[in-house]
Amino acid sequence: MSAECCRHDHHSQAKVPEQSTPASGMDIAQATAIHIKEMDCPNEESLIRKALSGQSGIQNLHFDLLNRVLYLQHSEEVLPAVLASIRQLGFNPELQRAATGTAATPAKPWWPLALALLAAVAAEALAFAQLGSNIWQLGLAMLAIGLTGLTTYRKGWLALRHLDFNINALMSIAVSGAILIGEWPEAAMVMALFALAERIEAASFDRARQAVQALLKLVPEQALVQQDDGSWHTQLASAVALGARVRVRPGERVALDGVVRKGHSSLDQAPITGESLPVDKAPGDALYAGSINQQQELEYEVTAVAKDSTLARIIHAIEQAQSRRAPTQQWVDRFARIYTPAVLLLALLIALLPPLLGWGEWLEWLYRALVLLVIACPCALVISTPITLVSALARGARLGILIKGGIYLEQGRHLHSIALDKTGTLTAGKPSMTDAAWLAEALSQQHLTALTLALASRSDHPLAQALYRDLQPQAPYALAEVEGFSVIQGQGVTGLIDGQRYWLGNPALMAQQATLTPGVQQQLLRWQQQGQSTVSLAGPQGVLACYALSDQLKAGSREAIAELQQLGLRTLMLSGDNHQSAASIAAQVGIDEVAAELLPEQKAEQIRQRVAQGQRLAMVGDGINDAPALASAQVGIAMGALGTDVAIETADVALMDDDLRKLPQFIRLCRRTWQILLQNIILALGLKLAILLLTLAGGGSLWLAVFADMGTSLLVVANSLRLLRMRL
Repeated sequence: MSAECCRHDHHSQAKVPEQSTPASGMDIAQATAIHIKEMDCPNEESLIRKALSGQSGIQNLHFDLLNRVLYLQHSEEVLPAVLASIRQLGFNPELQRAATGTAATPAKPWWPLALALLAAVAAEALAFAQLGSNIWQLGLAMLAIGLTGLTTYRKGWLALRHLDFNINALMSIAVSGAILIGEWPEAAMVMALFALAERIEAASFDRARQAVQALLKLVPEQALVQQDDGSWHTQLASAVALGARVRVRPGERVALDGVVRKGHSSLDQAPITGESLPVDKAPGDALYAGSINQQQELEYEVTAVAKDSTLARIIHAIEQAQSRRAPTQQWVDRFARIYTPAVLLLALLIALLPPLLGWGEWLEWLYRALVLLVIACPCALVISTPITLVSALARGARLGILIKGGIYLEQGRHLHSIALDKTGTLTAGKPSMTDAAWLAEALSQQHLTALTLALASRSDHPLAQALYRDLQPQAPYALAEVEGFSVIQGQGVTGLIDGQRYWLGNPALMAQQATLTPGVQQQLLRWQQQGQSTVSLAGPQGVLACYALSDQLKAGSREAIAELQQLGLRTLMLSGDNHQSAASIAAQVGIDEVAAELLPEQKAEQIRQRVAQGQRLAMVGDGINDAPALASAQVGIAMGALGTDVAIETADVALMDDDLRKLPQFIRLCRRTWQILLQNIILALGLKLAILLLTLAGGGSLWLAVFADMGTSLLVVANSLRLLRMRL
């Protein structure tokens, strides 16, 4: 059969993505998860990291800021000391028991903030109109600062103790400095505005956190389960055991993964695969938790407990992906470490040098230095990348595209070419026999069919399985015994039947093991020129029978290739099939380049050679059989990963159904993500630079500094969240 014939699984060779787990190889599934509701941004992370780093018994730390979770690898005895250290920083750590999701953070009352804003505005109004005594301005300012600033001062003091000049430390210094130089109303307004901006920013962050956690809500908490006595009772889905019988009515969501045992219906699998059309289900078909039953009642047998469902694995993969830092994110983090100390040094020079050189008053330049301190924190810059990447990962999941890390979003935008397997990727992978030639006059057609079936039944290749499926009705009797069966990699299979050796495989195998007469060669060539695959049966007498099989294109293959080419990508087919068959399929879909008759390792070598030449290449295959080639590409993309544990766990990108049109969606998502990342970095740095220049020119103010810092944070968060709604 074709050179793809009889290929086998390569689980052990499957690609493990770079940085597949958080820092230093931590597996967060095995780590202790500590939920810290006050941990909103890199400021708190820095404090906690400094407090815990170096403590004996702690092997590794990983911070998930979007979900406010610290993952910790540690010796068992040190956990109480770790929790105590975090509490000393003013936080309230809680051990998180759930496998996914985080505890809800109680909403803070709004009235203290509203009252503080009124008091600050009143103090400003009195100062502007020069009404009342200074004691009224001071009293109103202290009321506003007391209502909104105590938390900031507490966090700022803790940060200063650890020599961590985060936004809380800088705001505390700036507001205290403004009070000392007599700018009481402005100090109050700055603190109140800072508290308002933080509250709005927290609400924006919550939306980003909920984007992934919303997937959990797709699965009902309860299921209708058959009991031992045959009765049906509702119980928690998390308590349903493997093998249990569950009933799902029309309009309900499937609670657990399973296999249909009774009934026929159509299900909306869009929450899992992103596909728009319902999928018909009958006894023996798989069901996935979160799907919506649309027509008739179904009964199914549970094949995975709640925590191991396909949807749970998808959510876990996304949460793991958040920890795989893209190159842009790594650059931003390195830049932030240099940026803040540099701005602090600049603020100190602004406060000291001009007055010492006689260029102005001490209070004037001290005020400008305080303004600079407020805008010094790189919060907006640091949060710009993770929130964008998480929004992109969540958007991909909604479309049925599981992306295993921000690094693959970034690599996806750099791709020059897309290499695709043929069978199972461009085509349906379910070929049918279209023609046959019986060449052995001494043997009956029935006997030749029996020999073919005996060998085909032992192979797992799609062509062999198709032969077995189409020929089996012609031989309704027991299969012949095959002894010494073996696979000839990339060529076919062989075995002993009734003491004689037979071969079933492609023309290359026939050329090695049997005499290909001119008549046989012409027959095979004629079929191949028609774009059909050929399989032949040979024995001691030579070639005994030949079969022609053809595969059908998947719906959407032509459209997907056309869209990829419109996006500027070159397409390449890597096939184990013969040249004529591969060329025929390539012509039908519009593939730019074809490489045929390749063994699995030869496919991988093709990828490696092109990568070595500087091509940025993705490989698209079934995620298992094409593992060597997938592992050699910059991005390995598995097709039809729904329900396939290996593909979900090991692929860089997994398309949850067989719709190839998700490929151009993935490329567009990568490019849009980069555009938003670039916009966020320009916003974060550009606005701060503008305020810095304005401050040096004497036009800056503490108000403006607050808007520049917190306003920029709000802008980058809002800009990142656009990915959740953006059409691709």
